[in-house]
Amino acid sequence: MKTKTIITLLSALTALAIGPHATAAEKDHKHDHADHDGDVDKNKKGPNGGILIHSVEPHAELVVTKDRKAKILFVDDDNKTVAPDKQVVTAMGGDRANPTRLTFVRGEGEDANALISDKPIPEGGHVDIVLQIKVAPDAKTVTERITLHLH
Repeated sequence: MKTKTIITLLSALTALAIGPHATAAEKDHKHDHADHDGDVDKNKKGPNGGILIHSVEPHAELVVTKDRKAKILFVDDDNKTVAPDKQVVTAMGGDRANPTRLTFVRGEGEDANALISDKPIPEGGHVDIVLQIKVAPDAKTVTERITLHLH
């Protein structure tokens, strides 16, 4: 097969996969999906320099503090911080044989609008974590798998 034919075929398959099948809610969604794969925005930083998670409303932003604690902020579609309400967040990461489990509590002072982990994120430059967010007591828990690049 010639290169032009392969490119045309791949373009057609991509168009079919993406397709014009978006629901009305997806069409009304206010942020750009071009820069992210799935519900974690890997290429675009959040308003506080963290990783955006779009699978919950309000959206969550994961920021790693200087002391390696995980900080979760909730942001609306305009990237304005929203105070946490009834959200419950947990995380697990590091060594699979002996993972570090993190629970989150509401911060104090300048972090009053954030949830802060009780322990630091495990050591390492590339740390895999599983983040679980429950936005309300009766809501389904959303699970996101994220690799943190901590250089």
